[in-house]
Amino acid sequence: MSSPHEIEIREKLTRSWLAAEPAVRAYVAAAIKSTADREDVLQQVALTVARRFEEYDGQRPFVGWVLWLAKSRIIDHYRSSQRQRLVLADDVLERLAESLTETHDDLSPRREALDECLATLTERSRALVRMRYHDGLAITSIATAVRSTPGSVRVALFRIREALADCIGRRLAAGAGE
Repeated sequence: MSSPHEIEIREKLTRSWLAAEPAVRAYVAAAIKSTADREDVLQQVALTVARRFEEYDGQRPFVGWVLWLAKSRIIDHYRSSQRQRLVLADDVLERLAESLTETHDDLSPRREALDECLATLTERSRALVRMRYHDGLAITSIATAVRSTPGSVRVALFRIREALADCIGRRLAAGAGE
């Protein structure tokens, strides 16, 4: 049976990994051509993060630490594949990791603000956003699903985007003032 401390650590690891995973996926994709190899390396990174999570210094950006581990897994991948050269040179991988760390840090508050703003929308507005941007449905398909016209759906989505942009701007400005 897991202790409360172990459960807390596992939850922290899970939250941190889910936030960092898109940046790690992009980093690995930039370095490895084969989709199957990318997925293998990504799984190796996830396992390494789980095994070494106790070593993580909470005072530093988690995504930077994970990208440092990912760099090692990418190098290991090419060594084990007995390839003579990396797709990206070591210094390029380093600069890419730095860039992704900075981008991730900038997007995190914006993503949080978006999530909060989406929660303030009406159920109908959230459904329109979900159908368009999550499910990738065409305007005509959405119009059929909600028994409306394509023009009405376009206008509604425009207004929703405007409202979300305003809401995100206010939340980010309020967060910067703290």
